Amino acid sequence: QVQLVESGGGLVQAGGSLRLSCAASGQPFNILNMAWFRQAPGKEREFVAAISRDDIGIIYADSVNGRFTIARDHAKNTLLLQMSSLKPEDTAVYYCAADQWEFGRTSRYDYWGQGTQVTVSS
Repeated sequence: QVQLVESGGGLVQAGGSLRLSCAASGQPFNILNMAWFRQAPGKEREFVAAISRDDIGIIYADSVNGRFTIARDHAKNTLLLQMSSLKPEDTAVYYCAADQWEFGRTSRYDYWGQGTQVTVSS
């Protein structure tokens, strides 16, 4: 079992920045592929970014490419998402996900966090 706990969400003005964290425990961090997804009110959950267990594979959704950066802090077993140039349409609950085998835009990750709210005001 893997436990994932997100933090770092909040309210920010358009154009601002936030950094989300996802602390992982229960399995060795370096065997997990990890990702961020988000879900806005009334919308389907959508892929944001993913990073492979070896940090070599990194994928972004077109909507965030160039504004968001996904990274892993192996010393702290933490997944990060640095978000810049935020837009009102980035408002959503952000979830981190992990899986030993799945990777990329798929939602078939085995483990999910509880989510953290990000609200971007115009």
